[in-house]
Amino acid sequence: PLSEITHKRRVSALGQGGLTRERAGFEVRDVHPTHYGRVCPIETPEGPNIGLINSMALYARLNEYGFLETPYRKVADGKVTQIIEYLSAIEESKFVIAQANAHLDEEGRFMDDLVACREAGETMLMSPDKVQYMDVAPSQIVSVAASL
Repeated sequence: PLSEITHKRRVSALGQGGLTRERAGFEVRDVHPTHYGRVCPIETPEGPNIGLINSMALYARLNEYGFLETPYRKVADGKVTQIIEYLSAIEESKFVIAQANAHLDEEGRFMDDLVACREAGETMLMSPDKVQYMDVAPSQIVSVAASL
């Protein structure tokens, strides 16, 4: 059931080696650009645990070093491919990433002159030839429960 999946995909900043509820300030609890596609900005408990206990986003996974990664479609020569690559927040900051709802033609090329993208955590409009990756789905930023 949904509750079991949600419980297994929880991420906490509390516990041994982590924070305490009393010492955690707003900057720790707030949504950060590096959470995109990794930590759900919606699903967090109310009360003293708000922002300290979160849920992994829909397609997020842990890499071999314990960092959260999210998938992106590779863009080569202005064409969106079917190659999926998982990027950590550090890796993602080096690339220009288009939104999943960008208009594509039958060959996977961007149809618009300007595409809504993210680069280093900032949202902007860019020429399609500068895009290096594309989100896999609009729902990749939220958790399993929030995507229903």
